[in-house]
Amino acid sequence: MHQAGKERTEIGDGGRQEIFLPGFCSIRAVFAVVVTTELLAMVLTLADERPLTLFWQTLSVNSLLLQWIALGTAGMLCLLRRRLPGLGNRWAGLLAWGLLLCATVVVIELSQLFSGQVLSSERHLELLAKGLGISAIVGVVVLRYLYLQYLWRQQVEAENAARLQALQSRIRPHFLFNSMNTIASLTRSNPRLAEEVVEDLADLFRASLGDVRRLSTLGRELELARQYLNVERQRLGARLRVEWDLEALPERAMLPSLILQPLLENAVYHGIEPAAEGGVVRIVGRYRRRRVNLSIRNTLPPSTATSQRKGNSLALENVRQRLSGLFDTEAGLSESKVEGEHQVRLFFPHPWRLE
Repeated sequence: MHQAGKERTEIGDGGRQEIFLPGFCSIRAVFAVVVTTELLAMVLTLADERPLTLFWQTLSVNSLLLQWIALGTAGMLCLLRRRLPGLGNRWAGLLAWGLLLCATVVVIELSQLFSGQVLSSERHLELLAKGLGISAIVGVVVLRYLYLQYLWRQQVEAENAARLQALQSRIRPHFLFNSMNTIASLTRSNPRLAEEVVEDLADLFRASLGDVRRLSTLGRELELARQYLNVERQRLGARLRVEWDLEALPERAMLPSLILQPLLENAVYHGIEPAAEGGVVRIVGRYRRRRVNLSIRNTLPPSTATSQRKGNSLALENVRQRLSGLFDTEAGLSESKVEGEHQVRLFFPHPWRLE
């Protein structure tokens, strides 16, 4: 069963307590429950001693019982989603296991009641024991799998946060030096513009040194992107041309901090700066079907031009993992070449419920 977004609750000013159980209220989680349960029903049917001629009949009965048990448990966990994080991993896991056993007993009893079959007490107890045994074993296996997946994700997020903190803690030295030289040259020729560049540079430093765990908004990220491009435009002049094409984007949409700036930095450093005549960076944004789609496209330098800055996979992988850490598989990032230009596309859902 794939993890469909961990249950979270806000703690203090920005921390989140997490448990290993997925959020069973999402459609994707329910789909995973249905598919996993149906596979289990097929395994139990194949292991049954009845002849294969009765396979579909046996499978339909097993599927009906198991789906009611699984969906009933998922429904109860969905109703308790706001209380589960406060219990911690141990008690939340025990509660989920207990709810699975309770759902097993209820479904078996109701199936006997509505089927009209009269079973002896021995046969009835045997049916209950088998059902509870299967549910108990399968429940332990699934919960163990979810917990191991949770530990793996915690390790990935910790490594990702450490890399991001290191990346944020050091603004590229050449970018800083070039910006300071630009400001120094503007101080005499255009003091007002120099002041604006200083303010933009200060905002970039403030964002880069902030808490990596604190979420940002799309509006704030677009503002930082404009400030970064403004600083680079003063340095590169007419060589850097920027085209914006944004249509009714939800500026309050939540996303990790410093998502767009590293992508724009790659576009400028690897596509625009090595070219003697410069180039164009195009930022396109659309909001369709509850999903924000952004693309950053830049022209490429001639094959004879070489960039002094090699390798942009670290920044791209960092952005990709941070999107995945917040939105799971609901968000993503890809890069490609389109009409001889380099393009990076990212998407993420909005609205997004953290709980």
